[in-house]
Amino acid sequence: MVIVSSSAVDELKTAVRGQVLLPGDASFDQARSIWNAMIDRHPSVILRCAGVADVRQGVAFARDNGLSLAIRGGGHNIGGSALCDDGVVLDLSQMKSVHIDPTARRAYVEPGATLHDFDHEAQAFGLATPLGINSTTGVAGLTLGGGFGWLSRRYGMTIDNLVSADVVTAEGEFLNTSADSHEDLFWAIRGGGGNFGVVTRFEFALHPVGPLVYGGLVVLPLTQARDALLKYRAANAGMPEELSVWAVLRLAPPLPFLPPEVHGKPVIVFAMCYTGPVESGPAAVEFVRAFGTPVGEHLGPMPFVAWQQAFDPLLTPGARNYWKSHNLGEIQDGLVDALLSAIDQLPSPQCEIFFGQIGAQTQRVAVEATAYSSRDTLYAMNVHGRWDDASDDERCIAWARAFFDAAAPFALGSVYVNFMTQEEGGRVADAYGPNYERLVAVKNRYDPRNLFRCNQNIRPSV
Repeated sequence: MVIVSSSAVDELKTAVRGQVLLPGDASFDQARSIWNAMIDRHPSVILRCAGVADVRQGVAFARDNGLSLAIRGGGHNIGGSALCDDGVVLDLSQMKSVHIDPTARRAYVEPGATLHDFDHEAQAFGLATPLGINSTTGVAGLTLGGGFGWLSRRYGMTIDNLVSADVVTAEGEFLNTSADSHEDLFWAIRGGGGNFGVVTRFEFALHPVGPLVYGGLVVLPLTQARDALLKYRAANAGMPEELSVWAVLRLAPPLPFLPPEVHGKPVIVFAMCYTGPVESGPAAVEFVRAFGTPVGEHLGPMPFVAWQQAFDPLLTPGARNYWKSHNLGEIQDGLVDALLSAIDQLPSPQCEIFFGQIGAQTQRVAVEATAYSSRDTLYAMNVHGRWDDASDDERCIAWARAFFDAAAPFALGSVYVNFMTQEEGGRVADAYGPNYERLVAVKNRYDPRNLFRCNQNIRPSV
């Protein structure tokens, strides 16, 4: 444990515009709480940055005092990379500015902004870029790991829409990175996580989306799941790129359009978003309704911002969460067998397994074009263990691991870095595949002492 002198802390307080929080301060415990309640870490200092100058001061403070450094954006990362023990947390959550240039179709976004912040501003002009599926997620962490969501089949990964980024390095340099400036660093931050510096501003390309989209849910009983998944698999090749359909298997939540007798029963849910002409929506999704005989459905035009928030009630902060994930190139019969067996043994009403469909535009980018290398992924499959009571930890984690192991023979062997839990450091090379050695070289150049290590760490070799 490194002891920080009170004089050093006092110097930091006078040097920054933001707030310096210490253990014992009234708001300290609230400031160290994050989305996943399984993460309980105790930093020595939390610096709530007010701007780039504070970020540079915080990086220098950690570096010069030999302290661990964690970077908090939205605080949503499953592995808890927003926090560290006995070190410094750079809390960027107050840096939430989102500026939209509707003429140039560009968004300039600070690292504390959430998906809701971004969508709220961009949708005022009928614009969007591919982001995730939960509005409380931070834009920064999502982007740095690759990023995908409902728009990705049409417009690619989040990083495929990143035009430039401002980065503060371990030495405190402020670099504007793009395809024409510090190209190696720009390449690395597009998927390489927070390993190379602190991004203080993102510039994204925007696309015409909404403000209304067509979508919703079709819910089938689990007894129809096998046949429905085979139809889903067969339909993929013919789906328009304006349509994204995800499959979720879980116990039915008490949704108002479901009959009470279905609540708490195992179901397969097809969640879909169609961004073509709203009047074409019913025809575009009709084939999904034919996957089986629904026990309930909720389909229609809706604001894109509403759809981006549709799953928030199932992903509120404060629960215990544990994930295991595989990238899939297809849904094989053996995987369906393992999947249905796992759903028969759900250890908690909140646990689920989902297939996040991407493909199309995400697969047209060369493997070496960005640090994110999993361009053959058609579905990012996530085993989402979620429960409330710590006494259920062992049982729920064991369930997630068992299905992960059963699914492994049917997976690509790669993994989406944003879905990796804290103990999965051994999979980092799998997450980057053929791009891993190049990432190590960039790490050697920009962070040879591994200051930025509270993440899925790419270790320097120097």
